Amino acid sequence: MHLSIHFLLFFMCLQATGNCQEKFIDTGDFRDGAHHWYDIKDKGNTINPRPGHPKFRATEISDIADNIMLYQKSNGGWPKNYDMQAILSQAQKDSLIQAKNELHTTFDNGASYAQVAYLAKAYTVTKNELYRASVNKGLDYILAAQYANGGWPQYYPLENNYSRCITFNDDAYIGVMEVLQDIADNSPDYAFLEKTQRNKLVAAYQKGLDCILKTQINDAGKPTAWCQQYDEVTLAPAWARKFEPPSICNGESVNIVLLLMRIKNPSPEIKAAIRNAVAWFEASKILDTKVQTVAAPEMVTPFTVSTHDKVVVNSPGAPPIWTRYYELKTHRPLFCNRDSKVVYSLAEVTRERRDGYGWYTYEPQKVLNKYPEWKKKWGSD
Repeated sequence: MHLSIHFLLFFMCLQATGNCQEKFIDTGDFRDGAHHWYDIKDKGNTINPRPGHPKFRATEISDIADNIMLYQKSNGGWPKNYDMQAILSQAQKDSLIQAKNELHTTFDNGASYAQVAYLAKAYTVTKNELYRASVNKGLDYILAAQYANGGWPQYYPLENNYSRCITFNDDAYIGVMEVLQDIADNSPDYAFLEKTQRNKLVAAYQKGLDCILKTQINDAGKPTAWCQQYDEVTLAPAWARKFEPPSICNGESVNIVLLLMRIKNPSPEIKAAIRNAVAWFEASKILDTKVQTVAAPEMVTPFTVSTHDKVVVNSPGAPPIWTRYYELKTHRPLFCNRDSKVVYSLAEVTRERRDGYGWYTYEPQKVLNKYPEWKKKWGSD
């Protein structure tokens, strides 16, 4: 992953003084997993949080890194939805050790790639060889999980459901690619890699880029953006969960484009992919509209407890907004219920999904904001 501002400041401090009282590594990439551990409890978890569960501070680098290694499975990957900063009891540690061969390992919700990135930084700081070994094992897991066509599934070993698809959803694919991009760009955090392993990882990165280019959705000769998931064999846009239909997905497409925009000396194919995606974001933006969250009577469902509802309202002068999904071919804003029935307005979505899912996004504006600078530097072929 790319160095955070905090981590850069940490190195600046080391260079200036030779020491820093408050050394820390950003743990932001673990927040999604921690949120699920505390707030969306999974009955399948090996361990669960205690009330008021204590946590390590971000400055306690070795403690967090030791935790991360405890969660690592025997195949080198990690499960999702745990808090890497949780202070574990001995019984919890023993449970994790006993479950090392339960290989429900994944790239979903920040799993595996975020741990590799953290441990690489921890090794850079501490020179603890155990962290280096754990990183190497995690990188081998990333290599093993990659399809021959360059994509990554959501889970590896493969499972018999939609998670076999090539998964851009929740930045699973792009999270892996950011680690590999750092390696390809000779980040000092991966200076310890041996030449043979580095070459394999750079080759995997190039295959990943090729797959990104191959999966950009081309409607009637005009490339647009990307779907959340693709069939791992045909590369056709694919269903994920029952309310996640094949479509042009603006949310997940943003970080794909931002990754491509970070490439130094991009090829003509990369430049074209960026330009086409920017043109799509411009064409698909919705003006004078916003989504309001309003109070609503409490509604309990098997999936959530809702105390709010969401409504789309006209709002002259509101910043551009985009729907999460656009229908293939027609490019109409698209929504969906848990019965997989496609609808064309948020009001037609049942309240549980209307309130419990992100159907609109402002994320494409990040690309539009960065594009002028990128175009000035790399825009010409």
